[in-house]
Amino acid sequence: MTEIQHILVVDDEENMRHMLSLMLTRQGYHVKQAANGAEGLNCLKENVFDFILCDIRMPEMDGKAFMVRALEENISAPVIMMSAYGSVDTAVECMKLGAYDFISKPFKKDEIIMVLKKAEERERLKDENSQLREVVTGQFSYSGILSRNNRMQELFGQIRKVTDLKTTILVLGESGTGKELVAKALHQNGRRSKKSFVAVNCGAIPENLLESELFGHVKGAYTNACSDKAGLFEQADGGTLFLDEIGEMPLSLQVKLLRVLQEGEIRRVGGASAKKVDVRVVSATSRDLSADVTAGRFREDLYFRLNVFCLQLPPLRERVEDIPLLAEHFLKRYCSQNDNIDLRFEPDAIRSLMAYRWPGNVRELENAVERASILSENGRVTSGCLPPAIRLHDNNESPSVVDEDLSIKKAESSIERELISKALLKTGGNRTQAAKILEISHRSLLYKIKEYGIE
Repeated sequence: MTEIQHILVVDDEENMRHMLSLMLTRQGYHVKQAANGAEGLNCLKENVFDFILCDIRMPEMDGKAFMVRALEENISAPVIMMSAYGSVDTAVECMKLGAYDFISKPFKKDEIIMVLKKAEERERLKDENSQLREVVTGQFSYSGILSRNNRMQELFGQIRKVTDLKTTILVLGESGTGKELVAKALHQNGRRSKKSFVAVNCGAIPENLLESELFGHVKGAYTNACSDKAGLFEQADGGTLFLDEIGEMPLSLQVKLLRVLQEGEIRRVGGASAKKVDVRVVSATSRDLSADVTAGRFREDLYFRLNVFCLQLPPLRERVEDIPLLAEHFLKRYCSQNDNIDLRFEPDAIRSLMAYRWPGNVRELENAVERASILSENGRVTSGCLPPAIRLHDNNESPSVVDEDLSIKKAESSIERELISKALLKTGGNRTQAAKILEISHRSLLYKIKEYGIE
């Protein structure tokens, strides 16, 4: 959307047109006037407008006929209808025809400005959602990983450099940041993609069974070993073995894993001979392995063998600009699964999502969006559809609530003001960059800075 918003006012009363023109011009809008529906249609042929304010009762062509004709001409600008003869039936009829909103005359200055601001924000979100859908398969997507964050873009470049190498990779990051997605990207984009990708969580298998799972066993190796069994290394031969939560691997198995990495061969439990395997090992952990080495919980030689090349995933709270992108992606997925393709986020929901700290990272965000899609009504995902812990948080903690002040609007304004202040602080006062971080237009940011009195 352009910085200066263009509005068409269609009304047969000259005084009303003049009053609206003066009021909106003072608010920074560019206003053009039309005395009836036919004149309004001529204006639409010659100009592009962001919004249309239209009276219902007019000579020659009334507001309803004008709106129908405008929609037939594929005019996408939101139409706000006005009438001194307003009723619930009239409002419903206008909304059914395609009007964005309905205002009864006489109206207060703040009322018309509020409706326009809401329409502006809705159009901004529509534009952003459209852009997000386009980038899902574009420059912000790599092998199923979505991000516009600079650190993540650098990570994509690092992945590209090592996809075809046999080098062992260590992926570090908090729980829920997408470490397995990185491992799959390494596999799918390299020469091993036609072979198997095998994943195992080292912390989810009992110690007495993990060795057999990894290296296999021969018949009779232990009780219930009724036949020979190939381990995960053999299943991944020619492909990739992903060892998730490698920090949970028992010390007794760490030395055996080190030998496999060094020698390139495995020996089944109870077996007498070794077998060569060609496996690319990618491991991951949310633990501080260097601290575990110092504490004697992890072998130093294995740590260095696994950490030939390290990929560090930032937590979601450090890539806030990705939250709308990921949320839209997840919402689109659940809409498709539930045969509902019309869901959209409302501004308050996006603000709540961006204000939350996300201790569970991307996995928690996905779960929150799935829940919100279930609770949505009339195609709208509002803040109220989100889990309570998310919709009440700001960047650090829940906003304080006292008995005397239970206003949700005030709480949301407080969160918005805090986000703007932090964005300005992060960018050193650069409002253009702050607007990009906040995912709003430069003009909207200036308006909010003035509204909240932010220095």
